Amino acid sequence: MHENDISYLIRKAAFEIHSTLGPGMLESVYETLMVHELKKTGLDVKTQVSLPVVYDGLVLNNAYRLDMLVENKVIVELKSVENILEVHHKQLLTYLKLTGHKLGLLINFKVPSIKEGIYRKVNGL
Repeated sequence: MHENDISYLIRKAAFEIHSTLGPGMLESVYETLMVHELKKTGLDVKTQVSLPVVYDGLVLNNAYRLDMLVENKVIVELKSVENILEVHHKQLLTYLKLTGHKLGLLINFKVPSIKEGIYRKVNGL
């Protein structure tokens, strides 16, 4: 499945959850619900995926954790915050560069309309 098709299903799940439950829950709740919705569609979803960093021969095995990795192709970073900051965008771009994955979605559920909370980031797609 192509990254864009996976992205569509991820965004669809976010819309479903947000329209049903709204913006007031914790990030961990949204993560659990996203996994549930995506697995219902048959997608492979991994959560809290360890991402090592290698620098000058030094390996930091658990330097970062990806919120979600869908079909081993699309990184999803979930937030439930008042405002998305530039650091959140840079975090996802760093994850894309470190993993070599081409597409990532930054989703903030703490918005009146979920359309305002979804950001697409690419790395050579």
